[in-house]
Amino acid sequence: MASRTSGRARQIARPALAPLSPATPVIKWVGGKTKLLSEILERMPERFGRYYEPFAGGAALFFRVAPERAVLADYNADLIGLYSMIAKDVGAVIKRLEHHRDHHSESHYYDVRARWNDREVNWATADRAATFIYLNKTCFNGLWRVNRAGAFNVPIGRYTDPPICVPDALRAAHVVLSRAQLRCCDYRTAVDDAKRTDFVYFDPPYDPVTTTANFTSYTNSVFGADQQRELAETARKLVARGCRVMLSNSDTPFIRSLYKGFSIDRVMVSRAINSNASKRGEVAEVLIVGGY
Repeated sequence: MASRTSGRARQIARPALAPLSPATPVIKWVGGKTKLLSEILERMPERFGRYYEPFAGGAALFFRVAPERAVLADYNADLIGLYSMIAKDVGAVIKRLEHHRDHHSESHYYDVRARWNDREVNWATADRAATFIYLNKTCFNGLWRVNRAGAFNVPIGRYTDPPICVPDALRAAHVVLSRAQLRCCDYRTAVDDAKRTDFVYFDPPYDPVTTTANFTSYTNSVFGADQQRELAETARKLVARGCRVMLSNSDTPFIRSLYKGFSIDRVMVSRAINSNASKRGEVAEVLIVGGY
C-alpha cells in the first residue's frame, strides 16, 4: 500500500466504474502500469470531464477506466498507428497476426525485424500494426527499444508459446479505442485543449535512479532533466487552468523538488527491467496529484 510522505490530507474515493472494462493492454511496455492500477485508481478524482493520457505506452489505465471521452496520445507514430488500426479494422490486424503466429520461429522473427527496419518497404496499415504486436510479443522481455537511427534492435525472447494473437483481447481493445481521439504528438500538444475538470494522467519516461538506469528509448528522442522540468511546468499550468492532474515517476529527490506543492505519495512496485534477475524486485515510485 501507499506510504503518504507529503501533501495535504485527502479523502478520494475510487472512481465509479460500472462495470470495469474487460479491455487490457495489447502490447507489453517497459514501466507499464498494470501492477500499479489499484493505487492509481484510488487517487483518481471521482468525477472528471475528458480523460487525457499523453504518454500512452501500453495504456493500462486507459483500458481499465474505458472513458467515454478520451484523448490518447504518444510521440511514437507506430504505437498510435497500431491503436488507430485496432480502432478502425481490428479484424484485419487479427488476420495478419494469425499469419505471424503460424510462422513464428527464430528465422521468421529476424526476417520480420529486418523488414520492419527497412525504410524502403511500403507497408499496408494492418500489416504494420500486426508486425508491431508480433515483434513486441516475441522480443526479449517485451522491450520496445530503438536506437538513435530509429531502428528496432531487440533480440528474440526465450518463449515457449508467446501470446502472439489473442482475438478476444484485441476486440475488447477495439471497443475502447474506437471512441477515443488518438493523437501522434508530444505531450504538450496532446493536452493543449484540456479544460477545467478534465483529468490528465502523465506517465513519462522516468527520471533514472542511477547513472545506468536511464532507459528512455521508446523513440529516438531523449527525455532528460530539462524535459522533466518542462513537464512539471506543463502540469502546473494545467492545474492553474482547473484541470485535475496525476503523474507517475521515480521517487528521486529531483522529481520531488519539481512538484513541491503537489500531493506526493510513495508507492512500491515490482519491476523486472534488469537483465540480471538478481537485481529485479520492488522499486520506489511516486504518484503525484494536483488540482483536486
